[in-house]
Amino acid sequence: MKKIHILGIAGTFMGSLAQIAKAMGYEVSGRDHAIYPPMSDQLAQAGIAVQTEMNAPLPHDAEIIVGNVMRRDMPVINEMLSGFYRYRSGPQWLGEEVLRDKFVLAVAGTHGKTTTSAMLAWMLEFAGMKPGFLIGGVPANFGVSARLGQTPFFVIEADEYDTAFFDKRSKFLHYRPRGAILNNLEFDHADIFPDLAAIERQFAHLLRIIPNQGLVVMVDQTPALEWVLAQGCWSPVERFGSAESAQPWRLAGRTVWLNNQPLGDMPPSILGRHNRLNALAALALARFAGVLPAQGLAALAEFTGVARRLQNRGTAAGVTVFDDFAHHPTAIVETISALREGFEQQPGRLIAVVDPRSNTMRAGVHKDTLASALNDADAVVFHSPENLDWSPQTALAELGARAQFPSTVDGVLAAVLALCRPGDRVLVMSNGSFDGVHQRLLDALAAGAAGLVVAG
Repeated sequence: MKKIHILGIAGTFMGSLAQIAKAMGYEVSGRDHAIYPPMSDQLAQAGIAVQTEMNAPLPHDAEIIVGNVMRRDMPVINEMLSGFYRYRSGPQWLGEEVLRDKFVLAVAGTHGKTTTSAMLAWMLEFAGMKPGFLIGGVPANFGVSARLGQTPFFVIEADEYDTAFFDKRSKFLHYRPRGAILNNLEFDHADIFPDLAAIERQFAHLLRIIPNQGLVVMVDQTPALEWVLAQGCWSPVERFGSAESAQPWRLAGRTVWLNNQPLGDMPPSILGRHNRLNALAALALARFAGVLPAQGLAALAEFTGVARRLQNRGTAAGVTVFDDFAHHPTAIVETISALREGFEQQPGRLIAVVDPRSNTMRAGVHKDTLASALNDADAVVFHSPENLDWSPQTALAELGARAQFPSTVDGVLAAVLALCRPGDRVLVMSNGSFDGVHQRLLDALAAGAAGLVVAG
């Protein structure tokens, strides 16, 4: 039996890769500094052993699969390099062992990859195509972030982040897509890319590996992507969007148009303009794979979302808590807008809670646009740890008394509890666990702790 040992197995991508390898018959083990639900639950369910001692000896009879969280200065990496181990990056292993003979449908872009990938995979599933997938979240329709599938079709969230400490190409360059969605393109990942042009270059490389008989589904009126396209594209291109220039796929309100003919309306459950555009892109690429648009729209009516993407975590004391992965100003704007749309006929305030955890956010790259991004919230609680490289108080000064800046997670919890009253909706935005503040908030509300005096 082939064996692999995964370094950095707790991440969504590497943990998902582990589950696919297990389904292929590999003996899989791995390690990470720590592991939490939902990935810990998924790996345990799959029977995959995980250790948290990073410097334990590496197994000599397994190939080492290296996640991009692993740094060159880690002792385990020096052991790997010194010991003549076979090793590959996670994306390289996936491309060579899984995707090389699959009909790969890739979803790329700065925002919306996880939701769009989940929608696309569900459309194929709904049409009876039993696809494999690897998605950077857990689609509620499937309950897992990855599976091998029973047909050649494979949906993958195509991340532009770098591959490994020894391979600085974007991960998606290993995926061999037949069709790809380019959802949007903005500057992000400031720890990896010096500027937007560097990201555009990676997207241009992606277009080079899509075959002539493939398909590129690209959002309309996005200058960065038009520049990417101008660098060379050998595949048909279908644009989508909400402007008249978007052809052949256009969204007018909730109505889907294809080649200037109305196909039907987006289901009411698809909240927010950004999610409707995500769904439109998924419809386009699903059609390329053989799903009729009417089937795709019917599938969307039964799409139940993705964990940590505007996920309703529960209601206590009349206050509903939502969890979202948003960590970029554009995503923050769209998430707040979608939540307001979903409750526009109901009373209550929207309290936005922001955790600046991503490397780009911590560096303050987008600090000048954060105030406008949060302007539609009734109140803002912005986690402001002392080691930030910039001042949230200064960046969000125009929000005035609507914004608070606790320096600890306990302080965040106390500030939110002091604000809450029945009917309010609390939107927690973080790309990390945020010390479990979502459940802690619900527990405190249920215990009658709303109205606490802020401390911390």
